[in-house]
Formats: sequence, C-alpha cells, structure tokens
Amino acid sequence: QVQLVESGGGLVQAGDSLRLSCAASGLIFSSYHMAWFRQAPGKEREFVAAISWFGGRTDYADSVKGRFTISRDNAKKAVYLLVNSLKPQDTAVYYCAATQTRYPSGPYDYWGQGTQVTVSS
Repeated sequence: QVQLVESGGGLVQAGDSLRLSCAASGLIFSSYHMAWFRQAPGKEREFVAAISWFGGRTDYADSVKGRFTISRDNAKKAVYLLVNSLKPQDTAVYYCAATQTRYPSGPYDYWGQGTQVTVSS
C-alpha cells in the first residue's frame, strides 16, 4: 500500500520560512517523479514544484520561483519543499504527489493527505 505523508506545515508570519516534508512508503521511491501541489480555500489545486527521479531536474510555478526549493532524498524516501519569504497568498493545503509517467505533468498516481500552511500578514 502506497502512502505519502506530509508534515511541517503551520501558522507563520509573512516573510517566515518553513520546510515541508513528505515521507513515502510502499513504492520504489527512486522510480517516481515527485511534486508538490497546493490548494487554497475556494480555489482549484495548483502545481507548485516537481523533481525528477534522481533530482536532476526541477520545475517551479512562476509564483514561487526564487522562493521555494524542492529536493529529495531517495535513501530516506522523502521529498522536501523549502518555502522562504512566505506571503499571505501562499496560504493553502500543500500536497505531495508521485508519478511514474511524464515529468512534470503526470498524471500523478498517488497523493498525500496534505499539510496546512497559513501565513498571516
């Protein structure tokens, strides 16, 4: 059974940083491209960042370029999202996802339950 479990979210102030983590189990982690998505209240889920199998390629949404950094540790079966210079508009539930198909568009086969990030102004 594949499980993706996110952690690291919280309530922070604008300008703060967080490190989101996603622990994977039940899959051959290094054979999956990984990504982070987010969904703000009343909005559709949107792509945030992706990282290829061994981390050789990363991609970001324009809204987070230069502020967010995605990384992975295949030995630990984990993917991370370092989020800097947080803005109130970054408030959302952040999800990690895994795909074995086309990078970075997916489709994504597995999803975590999400971790809430709330940024106060």
